[in-house]
Amino acid sequence: MSEEGHGETTTNEPPKGGTGQRPRPDRYRTLAHLSTENALLYRAVMGVFVRAKAEFSVHLRPEDVQAGLPEHDRPPVESVTTALDRLTDWGNLRADPDTGRVTAVEDFYRRRHIYQLTHAGEAAEEALTAYDEALGRRGELQAVALADITTQLRALLTLAGRRRPDPAAAHLTLLTLVDRFSGLAENARAFMNSLQRTVDLHDAEVEVFLAYKQRLIEYLERFIEDLVTRGAEIAGLLEELGAPDGHVAPLLRLAAEREAADAAPDQAAGALEAAQERWAGRWEGLRAWFVSVPGRSSQAKLLRSAARQAVPQLLSVVRALNDRRAGRSDRSADFRELARWFAQAPEDDDRHRLWRAAFGLHSARHLTIDQDSLDRQEAAPPTAGTPWHEAPGVTISPQLRRTGSYERRGRARAVQDRGEAKAYLAELAAKQAGQTAAARARLATRGEVRLSDLGELDPDAFRFFLQLLGDALAARHRDTDSVTATTNDGTMQIRLTQLPGPPATAELRTPDGVFRGPDHLVEITDLAPEGSTP
Repeated sequence: MSEEGHGETTTNEPPKGGTGQRPRPDRYRTLAHLSTENALLYRAVMGVFVRAKAEFSVHLRPEDVQAGLPEHDRPPVESVTTALDRLTDWGNLRADPDTGRVTAVEDFYRRRHIYQLTHAGEAAEEALTAYDEALGRRGELQAVALADITTQLRALLTLAGRRRPDPAAAHLTLLTLVDRFSGLAENARAFMNSLQRTVDLHDAEVEVFLAYKQRLIEYLERFIEDLVTRGAEIAGLLEELGAPDGHVAPLLRLAAEREAADAAPDQAAGALEAAQERWAGRWEGLRAWFVSVPGRSSQAKLLRSAARQAVPQLLSVVRALNDRRAGRSDRSADFRELARWFAQAPEDDDRHRLWRAAFGLHSARHLTIDQDSLDRQEAAPPTAGTPWHEAPGVTISPQLRRTGSYERRGRARAVQDRGEAKAYLAELAAKQAGQTAAARARLATRGEVRLSDLGELDPDAFRFFLQLLGDALAARHRDTDSVTATTNDGTMQIRLTQLPGPPATAELRTPDGVFRGPDHLVEITDLAPEGSTP
């Protein structure tokens, strides 16, 4: 609408009609001030009203609004009054007669108003504030949140072990757990998005980026270390609490009953079932974030992998910046320099020559002519408007005239039989699958055994054992005596438990040598279905 919309009636009632009806065209008039010439002034004026409402001030006069604007860029009161009138026309503000300062009869005939926020104007400001916050949010990797989640899970484990857990304590613990987990997940997502934008920087100042890079890499390494240790501990606690129908089920039911007790009368019928379903979904989401299952890695493992991949990407950006600072040329710099040459070329003919020299893309050449024809064309070049029947002739190869091609066509190459190669690849794949299956069967302990009792291992089994042992040691926390880890594909699980008493040394013999280390109790379980090939 035009900004000269004075005198129009503004309503803030919601549009009538149910779902499916088109909204009225004036429903979003409260956002019209964003695309006008004085948008910055309108936003500043609305900011004054928002701050005044937070301080419990409802009505403002033009002088009050002017005093609330920044002092270094404060417009005259006439401009503020005009802005207030426009915002009133758009439905952001409501104007009421100002009778508080009337002292004479002639004051009633003067145009005086006080202004306040409308419901639609307040909703528009809330939406714009949320939009600005979302754009400016950078996110962070919260290592403290991992410690808080561990603490809350331990508290839940204690409550689950009681015969009659306190409903209030269970509900508050679950609410705190969900709040910390939601903040961790949302901040991690925002941080990884902002990190990718940082990696994609091409025009950053070299010194600033290099200083920021070092702090960022240290930050990532510290969080990865915390995620490895805390993540394994959290996954173990979640396994002890189980699925929504496991040990944690009574606590989830208590939280759902407390929430259902506060439901409105018209929603009390299905409030308990809805609350139980909501809490079950939250718990499943928490488990999926930290616990891997066969065929699906946890979100914590994916986040750890993405954070690790960001480090070499940052280093590659640093190398590119160093190359640029050292004077080396990259493709993007070449294209920018070429674009500058195109812009500085005096005529189109020069630009065409530059194009052909840079890219080597010429018009199609279907004919090959001899030197005599070239000499005649250079002596008397035909113009672009010369009809083809008046242009000088071209001497072509007799073979081109007879066959339409310069190439001599011979017999087509025989189709090569690759059956033997395919059979060899199938045999090799079957052999490797058999070796893997044998290694898995060799390592499965069917109970706890000492490392020193595993006996001699062949190279395939020993290599697989080192991978399992590395996963267990990476997930182990210094304060725990036992740790459980699963391979990336979720098919093998290892449980490593420290032996009581003085430390002993285990020796594993292989054809390549002897592997020595502290002796532990180890239990290796094959999680793959019977007869499956990983």
